[in-house]
Amino acid sequence: MLSLSKPTYEELEHLISSLPAVLIGLSKENEIVFWNLTAEKVFETNATDAIGLPLDQCGVDCDWDRIYNGISQSRNKHQPIRIDDIGFRRPGDAQGYLGITIQPLNRDDGRIWDIAIIGADITDRKKLEAQLQQSQKMEAIGQLAAGIAHEINTPTQFVGDNTRFCQDAFDDLIDVIKIYKELLEAVKSDSLSDELVQNAEERIAESDLDYLEEEIPLAIQHTLKGVDRITKIVQAMKIFAHPGGEEKEPADINREIEKTITISRNEWKYVAELLTDFDETLSFVPCFQAELNQVILNLIVNAAHAIAEANKDNPTQLGTIRITTRREDNWAKIYIDDTGSGVPEEIRHKIFDLFFTTKEPGKGTGQGLAISHSVIVEKHKGTIALESLEGKGTTFIISLPLASEPEQNE
Repeated sequence: MLSLSKPTYEELEHLISSLPAVLIGLSKENEIVFWNLTAEKVFETNATDAIGLPLDQCGVDCDWDRIYNGISQSRNKHQPIRIDDIGFRRPGDAQGYLGITIQPLNRDDGRIWDIAIIGADITDRKKLEAQLQQSQKMEAIGQLAAGIAHEINTPTQFVGDNTRFCQDAFDDLIDVIKIYKELLEAVKSDSLSDELVQNAEERIAESDLDYLEEEIPLAIQHTLKGVDRITKIVQAMKIFAHPGGEEKEPADINREIEKTITISRNEWKYVAELLTDFDETLSFVPCFQAELNQVILNLIVNAAHAIAEANKDNPTQLGTIRITTRREDNWAKIYIDDTGSGVPEEIRHKIFDLFFTTKEPGKGTGQGLAISHSVIVEKHKGTIALESLEGKGTTFIISLPLASEPEQNE
């Protein structure tokens, strides 16, 4: 029979040290007791320089506060803790990101190790995700471009029409002012005649001052409304040009949703009535504003397409899209309902898969919902759920933590 010898401690240590993942062992005092080869490569710090030092004094510029918080949670709960997107400085002072799992070990077996940190440099993955998200954002802008141009063109036309009316009215008013100036000069020179007065009355009557008095304020009011409409569209467009920050910032999600409704109006106004029911007591929500707006846009456009599909035999019939916000415990909730065709039960489990789409070729890439899931679940540490009745409609439910740093995923 083949005899297998038991591996020596040195062989096991060499095997563990050679793992393609970062592996760091900590004592109960959070001092480094193990630092494998991958950790040396990722952080460009030799094991001999790191072992024996507290974790935050090993010479690596890293977000140790988040890691220490995770270590504390792991010890208290006696279970692994996962933390993603931990910022650190890569060799050459470039920004990098780690994804780690903190694993508590058996404390009563006499071993030096109390905590194992297992992780990987996910910087390249984050870059690819950012490129994919930007690609999807540009795709959305391209799809909306014609509608946005139409939305801007309409108020621009009546701004132009009203401005030209005001220009003509201004000329009429200047003529009337000149008439009164002539009358004033005649009175001052004691040369006022009945003929001059009659001529002035005829010219003033031709100007129709009553009409101008009524219409000029309306024209100005409509012009200002048109300018305001254009401004809102342009401001809403800025949310897609904004690259997004590295940290969450408090945002009024009700107002952000209104901006997204504005930018997507041409997508839904011909197929649905869009209703809102906002919780105005909802406090500012910590979020990645640009990314959250992209998610809302994806869901509104999907809702409009679902309604159009459901009513394709009766295209004049309008469906309904309803967006509701609520505060529930420590979560901000966003509900997006539609009266579309619904999602068949047999494909619901695939709805957030990358490149999965139910649309015709050329109508969708299958990126929107996958990226939405990534943004809400991975970046915001929230949830996105689907409820649907086939033939009746669909509800997407987004849950965002109101705490800026929610408990780490376990």
